[in-house]
Amino acid sequence: MNNEDEFFDAVTGLDSDESYEGVSEASFKDALVFDGSSKKNNGSVPQENGIKKHRASLPVPMFPRNTISVWSILKKCIGLELSKITMPIVFNEPLSFLQRITEYMEHTYLINRACSLSDSIERMQAVAAFAVSAVASQWDRTGKPFNPLLGETFELTREDQGFRLVSEQVSHHPPVSAFHAESLAGDFVFHGSIYPKLRFWGKSVEAEPKGTITLELLKHNEAYTWSNPYCCVNNIILGKLWIEQYGTVEIVNHSTGDKCVLNFKSRGMFGKELHKVEGYILDKSKKKHCVIYGKWTECMWSVDPQAYETHKKSEKKGDNKKHKNEEQEGAENDDADDMPEVQETVCVVPGSTLLWRIDSRPAHSTMMYNFTNFAMSLNELEPGMEAVLASTDCRFRPDIRAMENGNMDEASREKERLEEKQRLARTERAKSEDEWSTRWFQMGTNPYTGCQDWIYSGGYFSRNYQDLPDIY
Repeated sequence: MNNEDEFFDAVTGLDSDESYEGVSEASFKDALVFDGSSKKNNGSVPQENGIKKHRASLPVPMFPRNTISVWSILKKCIGLELSKITMPIVFNEPLSFLQRITEYMEHTYLINRACSLSDSIERMQAVAAFAVSAVASQWDRTGKPFNPLLGETFELTREDQGFRLVSEQVSHHPPVSAFHAESLAGDFVFHGSIYPKLRFWGKSVEAEPKGTITLELLKHNEAYTWSNPYCCVNNIILGKLWIEQYGTVEIVNHSTGDKCVLNFKSRGMFGKELHKVEGYILDKSKKKHCVIYGKWTECMWSVDPQAYETHKKSEKKGDNKKHKNEEQEGAENDDADDMPEVQETVCVVPGSTLLWRIDSRPAHSTMMYNFTNFAMSLNELEPGMEAVLASTDCRFRPDIRAMENGNMDEASREKERLEEKQRLARTERAKSEDEWSTRWFQMGTNPYTGCQDWIYSGGYFSRNYQDLPDIY
């Protein structure tokens, strides 16, 4: 029997570097429980300049992947469902997909900025920058997150960024991950459900990010919805893995009628368009207010439409023959799609306003699965947290924990054990005709799109964790 493991299904803490020994359970609850306002830490958790510290690296560097060929696995699976292909654990990264989608929150300051702005077009600019920044952490992240087990959860509270989040794996077939984040100051709610649809194209795997993302700015009575762009991992069979994002992302302000249309460009001829994002903001009368441009791996800018068009026309002069010989040069390797050489940094149009710039990754990131600083801290489990977190939290998954600690054999054994346990539980439910019941999210209607969506039903942070499923 094949393990039911979605191949490349994401192509989308309470942490400290120091020990928590001697910290009481009550102290942790003080840090975790939300009471409607951003609480100040009482000093029992290590801080630096008043901000709680988070770890800056993983326990051990990543396991080298260059000794195993993906094609050696795939060539045995021709004709099988993609969702039935089991990949060696060496191709994973030590995070669950629930933790991976939490990385949307890395640039929460952009939401806070939107909340503070009085002009709806400026708010849309900030929201658009946030939508782009939400996929920025995927740059060079070719490791596959662990598929969440049914009933798995993850929570994250970040007082320095002013939010708390809870997510739950609400469905296994199809795999659906639901999340809900809210401002500690009561300024915003950010929620959605993600269920990527996968396609294998021979040399690449494409993920269509089905699911709606909703951002509510409570102070302004505004709600924005959008879906993420497509994501493709290239060179699955041969060559170096590399990622591109492409497709149209439409952000709608359901309160004002404003709309932002963003085009995530594919690499294009000679790789000139790799990583580029270009779009514009329209009001409800379809007047174009500004152009937004940049790279999802680097930065985003906003500028007046006329200034942008003038700049584009001058940029095209003499460009038609610039690369006349590059097509032939780039066609020498038919087996691997080499990642196009990254073009020069974003050319800033005079008069532009910077909306967002990506943070630098730590110097050792390449040895740590290309994690950002934010991702580096997500799976940290400190002594004492066991008494506070739900038993279904990703931090307790033994296969992810073993991989993070460099114990690859143990991680592989635990992954197989958990998958078998999940299958047996599903078989038992079928025998007794029991339906799986989600705990923190319920299927409902998104009031802004009118479509079916997974809605947070509340209660997670009350810490009433009785009768949770035994999934680990």
